[in-house]
Amino acid sequence: MNKNEIVTVTIEDMSAEGEGIGKADGFPLFIKDTVMGDVALVKVIKVKKTFGFGRLMEILTPSPDRVEAPCPIARACGGCQLQSLSYEKQLEFKQKKVWNNLKRIGGLPVYMADNVPRDLGAAQGSDLRKMIPVYPTIGMENPWRYRNKAQLPVGYDREGRLVAGFYAGRTHCIVAQEDCLIANERNKDILDRVLSFMKDYRIEPYSEETGQGLVRHILIRVGYHTGEVMVCLVINGRSLPRGEELVKRLLALPGMTSICLNVNRERTNVILGKEIINLYGEGYIRDRIGDVTFRISPRSFFQVNPIQTEKLYTKALEYAGLTGEETVWDLYCGIGTISLFLARNAKNVRGVEIVPEAIADARNNAEANGITNAQFYVGKAEEVLPAIYEKERCRADVIVVDPPRKGCDAALLETIVKMEPKRVVYVSCDSATLARDLRWLGEHGYETKCVQPVDMFGQGVHCEVCVKIERV
Repeated sequence: MNKNEIVTVTIEDMSAEGEGIGKADGFPLFIKDTVMGDVALVKVIKVKKTFGFGRLMEILTPSPDRVEAPCPIARACGGCQLQSLSYEKQLEFKQKKVWNNLKRIGGLPVYMADNVPRDLGAAQGSDLRKMIPVYPTIGMENPWRYRNKAQLPVGYDREGRLVAGFYAGRTHCIVAQEDCLIANERNKDILDRVLSFMKDYRIEPYSEETGQGLVRHILIRVGYHTGEVMVCLVINGRSLPRGEELVKRLLALPGMTSICLNVNRERTNVILGKEIINLYGEGYIRDRIGDVTFRISPRSFFQVNPIQTEKLYTKALEYAGLTGEETVWDLYCGIGTISLFLARNAKNVRGVEIVPEAIADARNNAEANGITNAQFYVGKAEEVLPAIYEKERCRADVIVVDPPRKGCDAALLETIVKMEPKRVVYVSCDSATLARDLRWLGEHGYETKCVQPVDMFGQGVHCEVCVKIERV
């Protein structure tokens, strides 16, 4: 196989990142923008020893599962890798992705619950009760317009126009997109007003190359249930010229509750800095999950899909098996979303989170909802929990973990095992690191009982997973 060769490929599988996989003369190629079942004309753009990468030139025969992507910049943006795959097949893709990671990385005896476990079917005398079901992905009724948060970089496009949008895949080139189809409809009016304001007063966007310019990102949050709106400009400075004029323009929009600046003067790709300067409002909006109301500030972690979040947390509550007598630890608790969701069914809940503002929100959220049996600690979960355990020798009946993509730290897992909870509920946004941690827990006295994928990111490849784990 040679670079720049044009080949015809039948797509036989899909990678974890949503690329189609097919073979040309027996040589595997990964091809973005194709789906399983496509027959495609492909240009080979990179060749390695055992595989290569191709660029889609033309769909010769579309897959029966292919749909017309409604977004006009779907290929250029790359944020919705599965837009051309029917939603039913997207859910199947995510279930299989979770199953594959748990089996391949974790070495777990998993099977897709709606299928006969093929590798066991041929094994005589296999005990199916020892197998771990990966259930069908819980999907959405409407996998569009679900995101309650947007973070859009600001800059100039190739024609020199001021734009906001998204970085094209694997680049830092901004693709203009002011009306993303998975984002809230209100975003377009907000972006129009912010960009018009910048043009009118000649306020420059930030340049990553030079480190000059003022406005880096526009952060928008919309309360799904409350309709409250937050706009936060991430700036390379501590003030915004004519900021009162921007406030005036934004307040003309319904639901505008908080307008603020976030100061980030570092040469970094981290979006948010630590300092918040309020221009209007109290610096937060409110929204609900179930019957619990949450206060959300610019740096708070709050799941981006409120409808699916309630389904995810309901599953976590089910797996926790609470009777009202349990002590629960919620690690990586954010603003207390899972903690307060569980608190009304537990004796007490203790949450840990590294972001001080999030813990302040968690405490305020507990007070606002009349929840008195929840305590919150600031710090790294992998440091706070071992320190408290060493000091108090405390136990837990249930531990809930919802870590970032890197998964749980080794010191944290060791402390969890020392505390001997009856159950662990693991909420994961990355089934690869989940698989690693489940393997470790399995080697230290804990048994994975069942796995439930939940689609929080329709049209994209990511998937949340809720896992029930019990002490042997």
